[in-house]
Amino acid sequence: EIGTTSSRGTRVTFLPDKQIFADIEEGFKYDILASRFRELAFLNGKVKIIFKDERSGKDQEFFYEGGIKSFVKHLNKTKTALFPEPMYFSLERDGIGLEVSIQYNDGYAESVYSFANNINTIEGGTHLAGFRTALTRAVNNYATQYGHLKDKESNLQGDDIREGLTAIISVKIPEPQFEGQTKTKLGNSEVKGLVEQMLGEKLPQFFEESPSVAKTIILKAVDAQRAREAARRARDLVRRKGALDSMSLNGKLADCQIE
Repeated sequence: EIGTTSSRGTRVTFLPDKQIFADIEEGFKYDILASRFRELAFLNGKVKIIFKDERSGKDQEFFYEGGIKSFVKHLNKTKTALFPEPMYFSLERDGIGLEVSIQYNDGYAESVYSFANNINTIEGGTHLAGFRTALTRAVNNYATQYGHLKDKESNLQGDDIREGLTAIISVKIPEPQFEGQTKTKLGNSEVKGLVEQMLGEKLPQFFEESPSVAKTIILKAVDAQRAREAARRARDLVRRKGALDSMSLNGKLADCQIE
């Protein structure tokens, strides 16, 4: 029957199988579900998710108009961001949609999360590999072009550039191929090239339009490079010193000799 109605949408109802869920009450934990609904709301901007737990009466509403930009801000809320607004790129090519948001903080850890069709690919995959390659190339090219790296200096490494990085990479693919049963790693080979190509166009354009942000990222990466080089020199010095010391051991600790 077709007619007017005050409510619209689809209702999905299911009952957990007691042969799979030993304890149905324990099988549905509020905090775990709330965390997943929050993640889905971030990944699908402007979609409102209302979560009600009728067992306890607790309820929450998740709505983030900024989408993954809001996600990045959420991840950086306890840190000091190096620029106020995260970068954001939304692209589509050959049937594959890509969303990327990037912001740096004054910390040293890398916090990059990748998703494929809203599934958290915690082991990364081809979309993450394409992102890393594009970011490393874009930063090095800009740094060299505008004299932030001298000719004699080596290029910045990927680890240098990703120090203090917070980013979300989300791809939508018609036929995703995951490695393993748990879908924790994306395996579509064509995705790496597409992500690398799309970001390879957008990142240099963004750096040209926002030189202050580009310079901030490069200075952060150069500091990381210097710290890495200093740590390497310190390790080499300790190893050389240890090798020299071992050559002057007293008689009891010296190597065996054949006469």
